[in-house]
Amino acid sequence: MRSARLLGLLVLTLLGALAALSIAVLQPPDSAPADAPAEGFSAARAFDHVETVAAETHVTGSPANDRVRQHLVETLTELGLDPQVQDTVGANPGGPGELEVARVRNVVGVLPGTDPTGRLFLVAHYDSVENGPGGNDDAAGVSTVLETARALAAGPQLRNDVVVLLTDAEEACLCGAEAFVRDHPLADDGGVVLNLEARGTGGPPVMFETATGNAALAGVFADAAVHPVATSFAVEVYRLLPNDTDFSPFLDSGRFTGLNTAYIDGSAAYHTPLDTPSRMNRGSLQAMGDNTLALARELGAADLDELAEPAAGDATYFPVLGGLVRVPGWTVWPVALLAVGAVGALAVVLRRRGGTPLRRTSAGFALAAVPVVAAPLAAQAVWALLVAVRPGYGGMTDPWRPGWYRVAVVVLVLAVVLGWYALLRRRVGAGALATGGLGWLAVLGVVLAVVAPGGSYLAAVPALAAAVAVVIAVPARPGWVSAVAAAGAGAVAVLVLAPTIALFFPALGLATGAAPALFTVLLALVLLPVFELLFPAAPARRRVTALVPGVALVVAGALLVTGLVVDRFDAAHPAPTQLMYALDADSGDAWWISTEDDPVPWTAEYVAGPDADPDQLTEAFPVFSGDVATGPAEAADLPAPELTATSAPVDGGREVTVQVTSRRDARLLVLDVSGAQVSGGEVLGRSVPESVLGEQRLTVTVHAPPAGGATATFRVAGEGPVTVRALDGTDGLAGVPGFTGRPDDVGIAGTHTSDLLVVSTSQVL
Repeated sequence: MRSARLLGLLVLTLLGALAALSIAVLQPPDSAPADAPAEGFSAARAFDHVETVAAETHVTGSPANDRVRQHLVETLTELGLDPQVQDTVGANPGGPGELEVARVRNVVGVLPGTDPTGRLFLVAHYDSVENGPGGNDDAAGVSTVLETARALAAGPQLRNDVVVLLTDAEEACLCGAEAFVRDHPLADDGGVVLNLEARGTGGPPVMFETATGNAALAGVFADAAVHPVATSFAVEVYRLLPNDTDFSPFLDSGRFTGLNTAYIDGSAAYHTPLDTPSRMNRGSLQAMGDNTLALARELGAADLDELAEPAAGDATYFPVLGGLVRVPGWTVWPVALLAVGAVGALAVVLRRRGGTPLRRTSAGFALAAVPVVAAPLAAQAVWALLVAVRPGYGGMTDPWRPGWYRVAVVVLVLAVVLGWYALLRRRVGAGALATGGLGWLAVLGVVLAVVAPGGSYLAAVPALAAAVAVVIAVPARPGWVSAVAAAGAGAVAVLVLAPTIALFFPALGLATGAAPALFTVLLALVLLPVFELLFPAAPARRRVTALVPGVALVVAGALLVTGLVVDRFDAAHPAPTQLMYALDADSGDAWWISTEDDPVPWTAEYVAGPDADPDQLTEAFPVFSGDVATGPAEAADLPAPELTATSAPVDGGREVTVQVTSRRDARLLVLDVSGAQVSGGEVLGRSVPESVLGEQRLTVTVHAPPAGGATATFRVAGEGPVTVRALDGTDGLAGVPGFTGRPDDVGIAGTHTSDLLVVSTSQVL
């Protein structure tokens, strides 16, 4: 018994070390110094560009953004790329009746190839959000592109053309990328896009999005990337989300393939004033640059005629010990079905050789639903508890220092699984519970094969490996055969699941901790045989199985308390909050507005009520929709935008011409036409897309409007009254009557409407 216990302890130690190694190899490397070889990527050299680009907030259309653009042009000129500025208007349709447009100035340069088979596009956006300098988002991408272009220019000329594209107005509406794809001659023939982003301040750069039919490009990434961190499941998840980057207009055009990469840890600073260069993990920048340069050289020498077209299908891929395992997409269903068959065979073997009736195994499967459901719910309960204790977390997806909390969630999941196992092992049996748990992995593998094929491996591969291993070990008494089988199954599960758990915590945040908790449950269920090895003697097993879950629960609680002590709000790590001010110049009414469900105390003082009439609010300010918290405000002495609207009869209706000019040098204008169906129109020279027409209301947001204002024409049906409303928006609430400023430990939330000040006026035709 002692030797079996030692074997179990050895297996558990080895698996723990393997899990730690699997996570450690994901971490970014050290930064290369400024005197690194000229043909290599140096984060130190790239960081000089970061400090210039992110020296201040530089929202599209601002003088600060003009200065950034000048730096980009000068840098590319020094590299010999002869950069040009594409000055045009981009547009992005939203839902029905919604359109965003912007005047954009994209910076475009070309490293010509010796014998091009197509074009490779290195893409990043140089504009920042309204309230932050964009030290990571997207100074990281811009500096990576510039340093990559320098390294390519310092080396042998590539076969294919490399287009450097630094887009404008990504944060506003993706309008720079849309305008390039739609209008620029270099985009006519399509190509392969490498888009670079950051949604945090560090962590490994993750290749998280691809075009459909990614098998060929996934192979290039697996072979060429120096730090290949990617999982096909992330691609599947991202395709289901409503999120977009500059990569989206390229994919939507149907002429491009490509890869989208970002580092994602440290999201608390994302889109806030604290996204500064000083917060950047330069190792993350180094990893992004190493990958981009390697991929640029690989794709620069490849036959892009083939890679620019979608492959026959998607590949399945995931990181393993610093490399990327990649298998064809057609293997998804065979592996999923083999996993189901292997678990079924295990149930039969247990009945014949282990004396476990099938009805008991069926009971084990039914009962295994408990941890599969309870552990993710417990993870969400942890977040709810943290928000209750520290309300400032309510506006965050992840705390500033999430490490202690993440470990606490993992330990809590183990407590749930081991507690379930301790309660039921004697009544149901170890074999039945273990097989039932594997049954859930097998079923989940099939479900994912249907809804998200790139993620099926996460459940099917561990289930298949574990079922085969247990079948081998069933005839043997506890000993080296059982230990080897348990170690083999555990190793496969650790290699497949541990990196995913580590990547999903920052990707989704503790606010959605149920997702990494679910994969932690799957890993724990596979490791149940190792627990059996540790305690082969029945008396000891009963005592320990009752004790271990309790200890784990206490440890999880201690970790949560430690996290609360360590992660306190202060000036460098403030509680985020969102507050806006809206003035209806026609009525003189003004409101404080917040989109937060549970505003922090400072914000709650402004939106304590009485609430504005929702219909009145939407009518006066069409940019606000859905549930918002409001409170009355003193009317500020602010000039309304100058609005001139006229109408003239045309066939079947009228043509409404609108001219709006901000008297406050606003960064955005909103033109709203309501009361009649809008059948066509033009804004800043761009036709209104048919996809947004046909509604009784059309709302157009104009970002970075020309100095002379925005001009638009709309064709409306009928002869009834039409209301034309204009808003202008600026950033910053200082000087507004009643605004006292935030305390040191309260910051600006990472939304595009934090500290937005809008003034509205209207005209009826």
